[in-house]
Amino acid sequence: MSEEQIAALLAMLKVDIGIKATAYDNRLTEYIRAADKFITEEGAKLVYDDPQDSQIIVMYAAWLWRKRESGEGMPRMLRLQLNNRVMSRKMRDDG
Repeated sequence: MSEEQIAALLAMLKVDIGIKATAYDNRLTEYIRAADKFITEEGAKLVYDDPQDSQIIVMYAAWLWRKRESGEGMPRMLRLQLNNRVMSRKMRDDG
């Protein structure tokens, strides 16, 4: 993932979680990198210029940010998106 792509994802994440200040940029960037790693560890092969993949990374990073206070489990919508992404890639690779 390029620095330009990370910057775009960071801007999307900040809108999602409602942060305008730059004070948290380093921390939020680490959430983006962690989300990317967790998603790929689940078996998804991400295409960083694909809007759907970008959205999954942002959704995952936003959940990581929110759960640090709430401790909430993964939202069902995010779990479904991840499962669909992993399965669609496997179907393309196996088919």
